[in-house]
Amino acid sequence: MQVLQEMEKWFMVRLTHDAYEGWIDKKQIQLMDVESKETAECITSLFEICTNAYSHRIVLPAGARVCNPDKNGFNLNGEHFLLDNASNLCKRVDDILPIAFEFLGVPYLWGGRTFMGIDCSGFTQTIFNLAGRPIPRDAYQQAERGSPISFVEEAKTGDLAFFDNTEGKITHVGIVIEDEYRAKQIIHASGEVRIDALDHEGIFHRKNKKYSHHLRLIKRIL
Repeated sequence: MQVLQEMEKWFMVRLTHDAYEGWIDKKQIQLMDVESKETAECITSLFEICTNAYSHRIVLPAGARVCNPDKNGFNLNGEHFLLDNASNLCKRVDDILPIAFEFLGVPYLWGGRTFMGIDCSGFTQTIFNLAGRPIPRDAYQQAERGSPISFVEEAKTGDLAFFDNTEGKITHVGIVIEDEYRAKQIIHASGEVRIDALDHEGIFHRKNKKYSHHLRLIKRIL
């Protein structure tokens, strides 16, 4: 993360992995000294617990990036943190569904990208980043990637489905799931990370028994 501007209580920052910019409350971040320019690596489980020599524990959410990784953990501000599961460093996900399913039930949070709260495009971005296929932050930006799928019947597991509002603006995204009978479902963040039915009209909310989102297009990214 790069600090672009500073105010009394805020930092304007640019994220290194997708160049996304925005304001962050100073109380919510800790600037750190990067000891080298070695590329940071991703954590692939829902979260990891890290402990330093003084038993200070920190939590790294899925998709977090760390500096100077080694076989046991990473360095942060001159201290070495051990990972409970260090094998998750430098690891990529071949099958995106298991890690996506781990997020089921995570509450919706606008702007969120972790198990503590996540929005629709933050969910898809995190899952695809872990699969080694980085995509932009917002749904309308993600819709510019990949190859279009003409019909929902041709969609496969891992495709991204995009949904628009009454003005035609893309406002929602989720990951297509194809079951053993080739019926289409979608895992997405709407109220919480959940699975609903998907057809040519859009997302059918099973609990409310009505359509919640209008289908605009489907793209194949993986």
